Amino acid sequence: MSVLVYTENWDGKFKKLSYELISYASRLAGMYGGSVTALSIGNVAADELGKLGKYGASTVLSNGYAGALDNQLYTDIIAAAAERTGARAILLSNNNTGKALAPRLSVRLKAGLASGVMALPESVDPLIVRKKVFSGKAFVKVKVLSATAVITLAQNSFELIETGGSASVEAFDPGSDPSAAKTKVRDVQKQTGKILLTDAEIVVSGGRGMKSGDNWAPLEELAQVLGAATACSRPVSDEGWRPHEEHTGQTGKIIAPDLYMAFGISGAIQHLAGVSSSKFIVAVNTDKDAPIFEAADYGIVGDAMKVLPELINEIKAAKAQ
Repeated sequence: MSVLVYTENWDGKFKKLSYELISYASRLAGMYGGSVTALSIGNVAADELGKLGKYGASTVLSNGYAGALDNQLYTDIIAAAAERTGARAILLSNNNTGKALAPRLSVRLKAGLASGVMALPESVDPLIVRKKVFSGKAFVKVKVLSATAVITLAQNSFELIETGGSASVEAFDPGSDPSAAKTKVRDVQKQTGKILLTDAEIVVSGGRGMKSGDNWAPLEELAQVLGAATACSRPVSDEGWRPHEEHTGQTGKIIAPDLYMAFGISGAIQHLAGVSSSKFIVAVNTDKDAPIFEAADYGIVGDAMKVLPELINEIKAAKAQ
């Protein structure tokens, strides 16, 4: 029984979340007693496609459609791949792309949908998986009774596991008409000289505890030292201290960096909903009872303006060794 994984690429390159999906799929396929087939859409070099084999993919289907993401066309391609491989499960990341495609695939394939899954299933017959609900305040078990399941995996919920294997790469053309795509990109303007928040592996963020937009220099210096992106809570962007594109949370950007550092952020449930998929959270706040500490892996009770300079000096000293 095959597990099909849609592996998203960025400018022809795979990122950590693609390898995370393959690692998860490899273990899931083992529970089914089957193999992993990865599907790539776009212009991706053969050596890049071959990297998926290191994490457990036995076959990579490569579709050369290089146009903009079009939900209907991508659904056609992924559904065709699922039917060709006889996939028992179709796996996508729980990011914006996966959230757009998974419901369409569920309807197309008459398959049950389990979104935001965060661990391997406790059973595959029937499929029972666990996910967070209520913005991470609780867990729920989801049972999928259909023969085929569509699963979106929460980012940073599964470790990368190299199997040392290799994958055969095959061209895949289901006969879809690229001209039928309704989404057209007429212009692309990329931000330069700054790490994009959604791509960053480390994010340094500030809240109202920073007291003023004039106090952001230490945060920006820390971000520079760490090679990180900067972010903020909603009250900060509403006050105009920082640009709205840095706002993270339920009503802002949903991110999943390896490290999220929160300075002067109390940790309202709406904010935590946008950063809870971070691998590690470090919080600095003067209030020992701030909700952010419940979500943090490491915490410092103290004034961010006093902690930041010392932290920057320690990191610089460590990097100089």
